Amino acid sequence: MSLQFINAEKRIHDAIIFPAFDLSVVPGKTVAIYSSVNVREQLMNLLLDKTRLSTGEIRVDEQTISNHKRRIGYFFLHAGLYERLSIEEMIRFTKRIYETSICIDDVIELTHLETKRNIKIKHLSHSERKRVQLACLLIQDPSIYVLEEPDQNLDLESKRILLSTIERLKQQNLTTFIITGNMESAVTMADEIFRLDENGLHAIPTKLAINDEVSLDREETIQESIIPVRLEKIPTKVNDKIVLFDPPEIDYIESNDGQSFLHIKGESFPSVSTLNDLETRLLPFGFFRCHRSYIVNLQKVREVITWTRNSYSLVLDDKDKSTIPLSKTKMIELKEMLGL
Repeated sequence: MSLQFINAEKRIHDAIIFPAFDLSVVPGKTVAIYSSVNVREQLMNLLLDKTRLSTGEIRVDEQTISNHKRRIGYFFLHAGLYERLSIEEMIRFTKRIYETSICIDDVIELTHLETKRNIKIKHLSHSERKRVQLACLLIQDPSIYVLEEPDQNLDLESKRILLSTIERLKQQNLTTFIITGNMESAVTMADEIFRLDENGLHAIPTKLAINDEVSLDREETIQESIIPVRLEKIPTKVNDKIVLFDPPEIDYIESNDGQSFLHIKGESFPSVSTLNDLETRLLPFGFFRCHRSYIVNLQKVREVITWTRNSYSLVLDDKDKSTIPLSKTKMIELKEMLGL
């Protein structure tokens, strides 16, 4: 079964939560939406049929989502588990509600809960509870899996189990849709990643990281055989993937102990380039080297603050009102750029 958003737009009074977008999540693929908490909550309520889109529709295999509620399984951020039940009792209770033929022992084994099956849920850790929630989702046997912040605050073992489960769902040609506010989580779990905000839906390109041990001779041969092009994406490395960002998305760049970090909407991503390289590449996009350790997107600057005769700062127009140092020599250069 596929999950489709068709010309989907959500407004609350005069505020646009997200403008109209189209997206199809097909079987055998894991798609992640990277968004704010507000957008995430609105998407979940829409999928649960608690609220309605302002325009457009959400469909499951060309039919309205209301006709397929039982075919969609949800992994909520806050698990709705009965504290007084044991793990096995909770899974058995869920199986009885959904009337499925999935074996209880199988899902307990998949979520590595064999040794704890008779323990009451109230005595479990957060990560163990999330694994019980995952087991309850699997026992429902849905065709579409909707996961809300699935790996938030999980221990390493539980994250490994979650990733293994998502991979298993892909192999079974099932549909998996993830909604998260953590870019690293999205990159780790999904095949395709999209950012959804008030500016619309935008694909975030990713690719597998190239082996760092490629020989220099081979690299030079490859470079000689291709036509030079102007790249307008800035790469960052997250786990085993490279994530490509559009320059306007970047708020500022910071260098710390020789490592450059891109700061985007409150998150930090390690860059594969040096600060000097980034300064050269980003100059045509309105970026400014305001300090020896910082490059700022001037389109994001809201205020220039003078603290003392030789101390200045830039305040950005982001959620955290980030403050970036501005050196004295760069202040003079900035004034000239602004015509002050």
